[in-house]
Amino acid sequence: METPTRTKAVQELSNVVILFAGDSGDGIQLTGSQFTDTSALFGNDVSTFPNFPAEIRAPQGTLAGVSGFQLHFGSVEVWTPGDQCDVLVVMNAAALKANLGKLRNGGTIIANSDGFDAKNLRLAGYIDKQDPLTDGSLANFSVHAVDVTKMTRNALADTALGMKEKDRCKNMFVLGLISWMYSHGLESGEAFLTKKFAGKPELIDANRKALLAGFHYGDTSETFTTRFEVKAAPMPKGNYRSITGNQGTALGLIAAAQKAGLELFYGSYPITPASDILHELARHKNFGVKTFQAEDEIAAICSAIGASYGGALGVTASSGPGIALKTEAMGLAFMLEIPLVIVNVQRGGPSTGLPTKTEQADLFQAVHGRNGEAPIPVIAASTPIDCFDMAFEAVQIALEHMTPVILLTDGYIANGAEPWRFPQAKDLPAIKPPFAAPKQDGDAEKFLPYLRDERGVRPWAVPGMKRLQHRIGGIEKQDRTGDISYEPLNHELMVRLRAEKVARIADRFKPIRLDSGAPEGELLIVGWGSTYGAIRTAALELQREGRSVSHVHLRHLFPFNKGLGPLLKKFNKVLVPEMNTGQLRQLIRAEFLVDARGLNKVQGLPFTAAEIKAAAIELLKP
Repeated sequence: METPTRTKAVQELSNVVILFAGDSGDGIQLTGSQFTDTSALFGNDVSTFPNFPAEIRAPQGTLAGVSGFQLHFGSVEVWTPGDQCDVLVVMNAAALKANLGKLRNGGTIIANSDGFDAKNLRLAGYIDKQDPLTDGSLANFSVHAVDVTKMTRNALADTALGMKEKDRCKNMFVLGLISWMYSHGLESGEAFLTKKFAGKPELIDANRKALLAGFHYGDTSETFTTRFEVKAAPMPKGNYRSITGNQGTALGLIAAAQKAGLELFYGSYPITPASDILHELARHKNFGVKTFQAEDEIAAICSAIGASYGGALGVTASSGPGIALKTEAMGLAFMLEIPLVIVNVQRGGPSTGLPTKTEQADLFQAVHGRNGEAPIPVIAASTPIDCFDMAFEAVQIALEHMTPVILLTDGYIANGAEPWRFPQAKDLPAIKPPFAAPKQDGDAEKFLPYLRDERGVRPWAVPGMKRLQHRIGGIEKQDRTGDISYEPLNHELMVRLRAEKVARIADRFKPIRLDSGAPEGELLIVGWGSTYGAIRTAALELQREGRSVSHVHLRHLFPFNKGLGPLLKKFNKVLVPEMNTGQLRQLIRAEFLVDARGLNKVQGLPFTAAEIKAAAIELLKP
C-alpha cells in the first residue's frame, strides 16, 4: 500500500546522488543502507560508498568522528556512487564542513539545526563560531535547516523512552523525510524496523513514529514544494536483492563449496573491513559452513590449512597487516599444494594505516609477498556483485589446481552495495576436486602423492583414504614420492614444477575482452579492482565525445590473461589508474615492455570519473 501524501508538484529525475553525514552515533550507515534497500526494491540501479571514521569513538561533533554514506540511484545504469552529490544531509556542523566540497554548485543541503549550536560550531572549527546556515556563506546552495532533534523528541513525547533513546531515532526522521522527497513509500522501512527490533515493541513503535514524523513533515511543510521521482531502471528480469561486496564474497564461497560437494571452513580473526565476511558466513550453518574466530591471524590461516588437509574447503580472510601475518602459512599451503582461499579486503596502509579507508596497495604483497619461489594465483573483484563471481572462481582454481589462491577486494567495494540478480544454481559450473582414488587390498603399486596430471596438478589425498599415507610439511619434497629431499637438482625441479602448474592456470581463462571501446586505437585504459565504475563512466563519456579510448578491466593479475600482451600492443598509449603508487603499472611494464603511464591516488578515497577523464584527455594530447 502506498503511503498517503498531499498533492504536490512531482519532478522526474534520471538519477540522484545523496550524501548522508553525521556523527558515528547518528545512525548514518543504517539510514543510508535502508534508503538503498528501498531504492533497490523500487527498481532503481544503485551504487553506494559508506565512509567510516577511522577513530574508535571519536569525540562527538569533531571532524574525526564524521561518518558518511553516499548513494547514487537512478533509472539509468549507475556505475559509481557519484563524483558530486545533489543532496547533502548533515546532522551537525562537522558533517557539513567535512563534506561541503562534495556538493555540486546549486545542490541542496538539509541540516539538523540542533547540530549547529555554539558547541558544535566550535568543535567543527568554525571561526568565531560563525553559523554557516545563517552567515550567507552557503548562498550557492539551497539550504533547509530542520530541527530534526526537536521534532523527533516531539513525535516521541508520549513514549516511555529516555532522552538518549529518543535521540537515537533521529535517523528514522531523516529517512522518512528523504523517502517523502523521492516518492518512496514507508513499507520497506517499517518492515525493516519490525525485523530489526523483534521482541522490543517499544523500539519498533518509537522508530516507526519518528519515520512517519519525518515523512509527514516533508508532506506538510511549506519549505518543500516539490517532490522528486526516479523511475525504475531497465534491468533484466529476475529476483534481486541489495548486496555488499563482503556479502557477495561470502555467498560466492558458499555456492562454490556446494558445487564442489564440500563443507566450508572459515578461519579468521576480526579486522576492518573484512569482518563482515565472518558475520555473513556465520548466518549460513544450514549449508554446512563452519566459522572459527581464532586468537590471531596466524592461527586463523593455519586452521584453514588444517581443514583443507582434512578434505574441506579451507578459507581465511583479512585486511592489510593481517595478510602480512599470514604470509608464512601461505608458503606452507603452497608447499603442501593443497587448496586454500585467502581473501584480502584491502585498506589504507602500511601497518595500521587507515583502517576504515580504501586502497589497492597490496598487489605487490599478493604477487610477491612470500619467502622463496612461491607463486600463488591472484585474482581481483571489481564491484560488489563481482565479489560473488570472483569468490566462486577463487574456489574453482584452488580446488581444481590444488593451490592457495588470493582474492583481492577492498574497503570500497566490500562495504558498497549494488542490486544483485540471484543466479540459478543450475547455471553455476560444476567444481571437481582432484581426489585421489583409494587403493584396494592387493594393489602393490605405491601411492605417489606428487605424481602430476597433464596440468601439473597432484592428487588430493584426504586422511582416512585407504593406503594413501604420505608425508606432509614445509620441507622440500622429492618429486613424485613426496619424501623429504635436500638434493639440489630435485629442489630446482620442484620449484619449476610448482611454478609451471600456476602458470598453466591461465589456460582456463576466457579470452580477454574489452569492457568498452574499439579493439585498437589511441588510448587503452587498464584497470583492476574497484576502479571499475569510475573508469567505465569516464571511458563511455570520452567515447561519446568521439575520442579514441577503450577500457579493459583485469580480474586475473597473476598469471595474466594470455591475451593481455597482444591487446596492449594495439594501442599507442596505455593509462593505468590505481589507488596506489603504480603497482599494476610496474607489473605490466616488466611483463610486456609497454610504456604504461600511471594515474595514482593514495588518499583512502576512490577515484572520481572526472579525475580519470581529465588524465585521459591530458595523455591524449599530441
